[in-house]
Amino acid sequence: MAGAELWLPLLLAAACAGPAAALWPWPQSVRASDGRYPVSPRRFQFRYHDRSAAQPGCSVLDEAFQRYRRLLFGAESGRRPARTDTLTVNNEQCFLLSETVWGALRGLETFSQLVWRSPEGTFFINKTEIEDFPRFPHRGLLLDTSRHYLPLQSILDTLDAMAYSKFNVFHWHLVDDSSFPYESSAFPELTRKGSYNPATHIYTAQDVKEVIEYARLRGIRVLAEFDTPGHTLSWGRGVSGLLTPCYSGSQPSGTFGPVNPILNSTYEFMKTFFLEVSSVFPDFYLHLGGDEVDFACWKSNPDVQAFMKKKGFGNDFKQLESFYIQTLLDIVSAYGKGYVVWQEVFDNKVKVRPDTIIQVWREEAPVSYLKELALITEAGFRALLSAPWYLNRISYGPDWEDFYKVDPLSFEGGPEQKALVIGGEACMWGEYVDSTNLVPRLWPRAGAVAERLWSNKEVTDPDFAFKRLAHFRCELLRRGVQAQPLSVGYCEQEFEQT
Repeated sequence: MAGAELWLPLLLAAACAGPAAALWPWPQSVRASDGRYPVSPRRFQFRYHDRSAAQPGCSVLDEAFQRYRRLLFGAESGRRPARTDTLTVNNEQCFLLSETVWGALRGLETFSQLVWRSPEGTFFINKTEIEDFPRFPHRGLLLDTSRHYLPLQSILDTLDAMAYSKFNVFHWHLVDDSSFPYESSAFPELTRKGSYNPATHIYTAQDVKEVIEYARLRGIRVLAEFDTPGHTLSWGRGVSGLLTPCYSGSQPSGTFGPVNPILNSTYEFMKTFFLEVSSVFPDFYLHLGGDEVDFACWKSNPDVQAFMKKKGFGNDFKQLESFYIQTLLDIVSAYGKGYVVWQEVFDNKVKVRPDTIIQVWREEAPVSYLKELALITEAGFRALLSAPWYLNRISYGPDWEDFYKVDPLSFEGGPEQKALVIGGEACMWGEYVDSTNLVPRLWPRAGAVAERLWSNKEVTDPDFAFKRLAHFRCELLRRGVQAQPLSVGYCEQEFEQT
């Protein structure tokens, strides 16, 4: 059920609401009033209205009803909600209409942000009407679990906060040069020799299933990335002969470079490995990387040089890289999967399928990310933007404003081109991030990207954003997310933590 969301307008009507000016991300249309209704936690019920659309027993909504009840009222929630035909708030109707289950989840999040509590402890909800839908269908967040291993609970907690922000894609950069924490059933030596610790710093098959299901119940797809031919030093520890031996003069130096693209055994390994990966991760898309390939080792290797000459590549190692990537893409395509790749695959003119998604991550070199988006869409490919949203880069002060000011469609191009930009991703690379600083570095800064990908393009006022994001940060604290402050001041929720 966690495939692409087919969004039509979402209506949250009648006696819903609260301080609407605190909503994050900002909806497409909000009509609020001062009329308010008290909400009794013990009497409050979520109820199904249209049995044909979502019958009692829909696991996604049943789980969401319980989850949001706890988020709203905590220990005061009393008995479980009844499963009947309407959604009510006290004696006034609050009606949530959505064309999809995933839209209903987003509507529940909006609803949860509209309930407020008076200083005396009474819950209220104001009369409001909201029509909402996302500007972009792909609203992602990347976590890197190779440079530093992130415990399973850290990933699950991140998925919760993503749902609060209406992100819908978890881009899981599982492995890299530093470590290989993904436990492969076909090649167990990859984890035994490539992880930091095969007993404690791995993701078992059960862990992966738990992440996928936890994400699904929150309307989040899991896009797994296994980046090759570069960023693969950890792979070589568990698979002999997979990496290219580097040479110093006429002798091997004892070091290794990218995946060896000249051996049949390389592609036999990839066939088996990606057959497993394709079955483990249910999403239609896999991320196959293809970025930052250092050609120095390939250049030093006489066998690679001979292969290049035989193929007629001359000294153009981009052609050798393209040869490898095209072969890999053919392998993955044969398993019925689509693929996302980093922009170098496009820049190096690899022949890819028309439905390939190109992710833009380079800010200026060799061209600006806006020019890159123009080139990719002009060629007819769909694009994702990440270049200006590297959250691992930090600076003193309100750097969230820089993320917030980005418009993915501000490049020169026609409507057909801009329709090919399907969204973007905030990226948290892990060189200097582990479970000790992940949460405050992510939140609420990632929220700036979330609103940019959700809200109308006209919602750009930083002062209006600051007030709402500061409130959202306090709400995150109330929900147990240790989000860092945006400026001076305090949240009442700081003193409610247990």
